[in-house]
Amino acid sequence: MNSVSQAPNLHSSSIPGATLTPGTPPPVTSDRFERLALLPTLLRAVREQGYEIPTPIQAGAIPHVLAGQDLLGCAQTGTGKTAAFALPILQRLLGSGAGRDRQPVRALVLSPTRELAAQIAEDFQTYGKYTGIRVGMIFGGVSQHGQEQMLRRGVDILVATPGRLLDLMQQRLIQFSQIEVFVLDEADRMLDMGFLPDVRRIIATLPRKRQTLLFSATMPADIEALANSILSSPVRVAVTPVASTVEKIVQSLYFVGRDQKSALLEHVLKNQDVTRALVFTRTKRAANQVLLRLSRASIRADVIHGNKSQGARQRALAQFKAGSIRVLVATDIAARGIDVESISHVVNYELPDIPETYVHRIGRTARAGAQGAALSFCDSTERSQLRDIERLIRMPVPVVQEHPFRPGTAQAQAAPSSPSSTSPSSSNRPRRLRFRGRGRSN
Repeated sequence: MNSVSQAPNLHSSSIPGATLTPGTPPPVTSDRFERLALLPTLLRAVREQGYEIPTPIQAGAIPHVLAGQDLLGCAQTGTGKTAAFALPILQRLLGSGAGRDRQPVRALVLSPTRELAAQIAEDFQTYGKYTGIRVGMIFGGVSQHGQEQMLRRGVDILVATPGRLLDLMQQRLIQFSQIEVFVLDEADRMLDMGFLPDVRRIIATLPRKRQTLLFSATMPADIEALANSILSSPVRVAVTPVASTVEKIVQSLYFVGRDQKSALLEHVLKNQDVTRALVFTRTKRAANQVLLRLSRASIRADVIHGNKSQGARQRALAQFKAGSIRVLVATDIAARGIDVESISHVVNYELPDIPETYVHRIGRTARAGAQGAALSFCDSTERSQLRDIERLIRMPVPVVQEHPFRPGTAQAQAAPSSPSSTSPSSSNRPRRLRFRGRGRSN
């Protein structure tokens, strides 16, 4: 296959906020979905969701995907990239007789986490509700029996995480000889989670004659190399650079002792403006400890991370979306796929080791034009992470000077110790760890 076009100097296209590989004809300028040449059945479903104007990644990608071209999309969470590949895939399959019983899988979407896979499958079902196209999901953490039955009945579009999919392939329960379109979503997260070897094994079984779409929020060297090996003469569309943050997000930084973070979290959650908060920790253990502290304070909360069963994670997310709980505590990996438009606040209880993760985290608020706030707690062991974040976003995060738990105050010294005070210091953690171990918790 041809290597991906190298485009260090991308020029502006006719789509605001999007850039394309030099030499690529720009897509049709479109301020409405009707101008993207989508079928009426798809437009009807899109309109029912209240969408009228495509986002830059949708306007930049959809015409090229409809034309059958390979695509390399650089877009972070919250830019609408799922619709950028879901809508043209649905349209393509409608033209190839999809929807018949026991039809072989025609489109495969690989996702790094269960939550994101579920969100992608839900979007396919939403946009394809009038098409008759069948969508299936495969992921770990649940019995494979139901997934085997689903495969026997036949699906047109399969959304899967790498671990369980590879297991079923090795059991000869699934084959991909009829795949027309392959999508690798959140490729950089696949890299972080150590899934690239599994991804390569899966890709090796796919037909060479196919359309391939790769999306990633960042483009480290390993992802560029992967793109070079699987894409053929691709169009490259980049929107919302990873260093940018949503303009409507108000960012705040709290310097606080590690032992007082829980007390500070309780303090900020007393603010009635915090209607729905997503709290990020680095580890599963810290997430559990934060939940315990919130429960003791009678704050309605739940937690999602890799050690929770799929059912428990889905229940927690459903309660969070419905407003039954006010706070959801999550690790970064488990939070991929959370798409809740009314999150008022994101709280970085612990700063991430990878600065790009900060941008992904705070992008969970200020969705659909709403206002949002991102609060970050920084203890003395996290100053290097803070410097990396501020270097990435090219601005200092405004510091909250007056709060009761800032280091040195009497209230901070008298506050009960945080449950996380017994956890190992983060000062010995590698700051930019890219591989987190292989694991099959997806």
